[in-house]
Amino acid sequence: MTSRASRADIDIRPITASEFPDWNRAMNIGFLREPTSDDDIIEARRAQFTPGRSLGAFDGGRCVATFRSFAQELTAVGGAAVPADAVTNVTVAPTHRRRGLLSRMMAQDLAAAKERGDVVATLIAAEYPIYGRYGFGPATSATEWTIDVPRSGLDPRWAGPEDGGRIDLVDAEDVRKFGPELHERLRRAQPGAVSRDELWWRITTGAVRFHPTFHEPFYAMYRSAGGEVEGMVAYTADDHWGAKQPLNTARVKWLSAVTPAAERALWRYLCSVDWVVKVKSDWRAPDDLLPHLLPDPRAAAVTTQADWLWVRILDVVRALEARTYEAAGSLVLEVADSGGLSGGRYRLEASADGSSTCVPTTEGADLALDVAELAVLWLGDESAVRLAALGRVREERAGAARQADALLRTSRRPWCPDIF
Repeated sequence: MTSRASRADIDIRPITASEFPDWNRAMNIGFLREPTSDDDIIEARRAQFTPGRSLGAFDGGRCVATFRSFAQELTAVGGAAVPADAVTNVTVAPTHRRRGLLSRMMAQDLAAAKERGDVVATLIAAEYPIYGRYGFGPATSATEWTIDVPRSGLDPRWAGPEDGGRIDLVDAEDVRKFGPELHERLRRAQPGAVSRDELWWRITTGAVRFHPTFHEPFYAMYRSAGGEVEGMVAYTADDHWGAKQPLNTARVKWLSAVTPAAERALWRYLCSVDWVVKVKSDWRAPDDLLPHLLPDPRAAAVTTQADWLWVRILDVVRALEARTYEAAGSLVLEVADSGGLSGGRYRLEASADGSSTCVPTTEGADLALDVAELAVLWLGDESAVRLAALGRVREERAGAARQADALLRTSRRPWCPDIF
């Protein structure tokens, strides 16, 4: 029997193209999927392979942990896009837990991201306790809703928008044609939103298939009275009947709208489809308009409310200067970073026009916090006063947390429509 390999014996490095099938198998195992993928699935997944950014941990030549990152843009408060290191496909084999493999892969990737000049790193956390120790904080949350259509109070005879717009069923080619520009408009206006490349649209429409089965959804598009595409939805429906009565559920895969009129029209459309008695939403913003678009908001029940996009700040100065501010004021922040990437003391000076400057300083701190808590405050969703009450932020000057809220919090909450 061979002895358990020490940490030093496990090699962590970027994988080569020839090692991708073994890496893919290790990822499947980590996510409790069927280990072996068909050759066509492996070839499709190769489209996401970027040399140097897919890491593997190898024990005796076998891949036992996986990690991948890719280039992304994240929208800051005010609409500026900052370069981000998007982390995904993180797994460790059940035989190799508690050996520091994730810590080593994360440290290697974040150091490379810092060197590239990325302002932040991002991820969607499968488990809450893991990523805080690497400086990530839950910067956005999301909500799933289930609409009881008969209770909604909507007129079942509704047949289309009353604002001069129209809704049409379209196909995947239309989605690939009009979807990217629509998403660009959405993400430029939505703090917390991330970029989507061409591959994203090919995957979501089935042109590139990562799974053995792909069920083509229905696609509906809203055009304004002027003919401009302002919204789109992808959804599926089951086939469930009881006592000769339709009991079907429509499940929204994603819904994008850049105007309230488009958002209202698409939800009303979904609730008007014959045989549909329930509509399950995708992951929506925590302050989404959805429940109050219904005459009876209680017809929309929260299915899930949870953290969503996690952010790790790599460059405090560029992150704080990229966003806008709700008021004029100054704040000195003492930022702790156990990862050694962005700690220090910084003076933030915000102007009445929303712009700012941020510089390292030796002045006394007003507020002391970990880099993970700074990420939570940076996108404007959390209250420094609340974090102080939880013991996660420390006031060095009385009233500093309230002042931070006046500067940092936003009128609408950040939201990331994507999972990656």
